[in-house]
Amino acid sequence: MMPDGQEIAVKRLSEGSKQGLRELKNELLLVAKLQHRNLVKLIGACLNGEDKLLVYEYIPKKSLDAFIFDDEKRGKLAWDTRYKIICGIARGLVYLHDESRIKVIHRDLKPSNILLEMDMNPKISDFGLASIFEGDHTKHITRRVAGTYGYMAPEYAVLGHVSTKSDVFSFGMIILEIVTGRRNSVSSETMMAQHLLTYVWENWTKGTKAEIVDPSLHYNNRSENEVLKCVHIGLLCVQENPGDRPGMSSVMLMLVGKSTTLPAPSRPAFLFRLNDENHAHGGLNNRLDGLNESNPTFNNLTITELEPR
Repeated sequence: MMPDGQEIAVKRLSEGSKQGLRELKNELLLVAKLQHRNLVKLIGACLNGEDKLLVYEYIPKKSLDAFIFDDEKRGKLAWDTRYKIICGIARGLVYLHDESRIKVIHRDLKPSNILLEMDMNPKISDFGLASIFEGDHTKHITRRVAGTYGYMAPEYAVLGHVSTKSDVFSFGMIILEIVTGRRNSVSSETMMAQHLLTYVWENWTKGTKAEIVDPSLHYNNRSENEVLKCVHIGLLCVQENPGDRPGMSSVMLMLVGKSTTLPAPSRPAFLFRLNDENHAHGGLNNRLDGLNESNPTFNNLTITELEPR
């Protein structure tokens, strides 16, 4: 609490963290130049001696993951609120990619980096890994792949290719998590669970689209088309080929536009299934389109081959 009564949040760099200092300075330089209602606002900073601090506006409702991955809170999260959050994140990304003075790729977009105001307006936070690009140069290759598995686009996770389409992939994963109420990653505690992209894609292609939606989500007939449209947009965003994914400005038009005609999504990246028998032996059974299940794999995780454009 500041002397004038303003509530603040302070990010403090841990002592002896060399990599963290670089990320903190990067975040300071970036966020100081960014102003949007869907981005967390930087108030001040201190990089003096041992004190390495960033001061932000305080966002009282914590982060998105605290809501969508909590059974009780998620049950109270109506569709209108979820849709508002999806659209707010999209607006923030449109600003970063297309509208701000500096063009920014976030590189670590995930529910824990989406903070919620009292009215549930979302704000994108944590720009420590963000990259700047200029003019039409909207992609580059990095040797330092950093981010969160489960939200990283395949071309970034495997080859280090960074572009705005990397953020689009992450955004698509967040949409699917918001609609389904499921985590995209499979932790050691839930190894029997089906991978989110596999679950969504199989139900989408079988025509059992209603099975994709979070059972605790209450929505009416008017909202049903909107819910399924968001699943459709999420699948368009997580397509394997980055060139097939829409830009965020196009995504925004899809979200708020009245047209229901959207292109058919192609297969997402990273489709696999864990089954009970193989898990008991410590193995991972991959089931991909066109892959014979009797054909063994030798790695714990098979990543589909990327074709150069």
